[in-house]
Amino acid sequence: MEERIMELARTVAGPQADEALLNILCGLAAERWRLRLRPGVTAEDCGDAFCCAAAYTAAADLAAGRGGDGLESFTAGAVSVRLGTAAERGEAGLALRQAAERLMAPYVEPGDFSFKGVPG
Repeated sequence: MEERIMELARTVAGPQADEALLNILCGLAAERWRLRLRPGVTAEDCGDAFCCAAAYTAAADLAAGRGGDGLESFTAGAVSVRLGTAAERGEAGLALRQAAERLMAPYVEPGDFSFKGVPG
C-alpha cells in the first residue's frame, strides 16, 4: 500500500518533487488517515480512496513546505517559464486536502467537528 501511495504522490507532486521528503510525507499522511478511521474500518477497507487521500495529503504538505523563493517566472531567449506563486500553491494544496476529505468521508470520523462549552 505504501508503494502505491508514493507512486500516486509522485504523479500529483510532479517530477521535480524531492523523493526523500515526499516518501516521509506519504508515510505521515497515511498514518494520520489511519488514526481517523472509524472503529472497525481498516485502510484496506477503503480501497483506492485511502491511497489517493494519503497521496493528495502528502502532495499538499510538500507544496506547503516549499514556501516562496520569490521567483515566479523567467525568460531565456524564446523560452518563458512561469512557476506557481505561493498563493497558487496554497490554493492547490487546499484543493488537494478537500479532495482527500471527500474521498475518505465514508470511512473516517469528521475532522472538523468539535464540542463547545455552553455557560450554565
